[in-house]
Amino acid sequence: MRAELTSLFGLNVYTNAGVYVGKLQDLVIDIEDQKITGLAISDINRELFDLTSRGVIIPYRWVITAADIIIVRDVIQRYKKRKED
Repeated sequence: MRAELTSLFGLNVYTNAGVYVGKLQDLVIDIEDQKITGLAISDINRELFDLTSRGVIIPYRWVITAADIIIVRDVIQRYKKRKED
């Protein structure tokens, strides 16, 4: 899939289980390797992230697809449950 990077900004991000994660604010790019390494997410779902910050950066390897929305693996839910145990 090819898309202009700017067309991704502002897209809603969900897990593949349908849980809202947040909105794509920016991308983390490795200039030397010329690849995206992370997604900067704002307006985060406070039920997923126990943080005081306005956003988080999640690894790009979690991305499943990006079109009208961005879908990421549901490892966020698994991490939260593991952290609570």
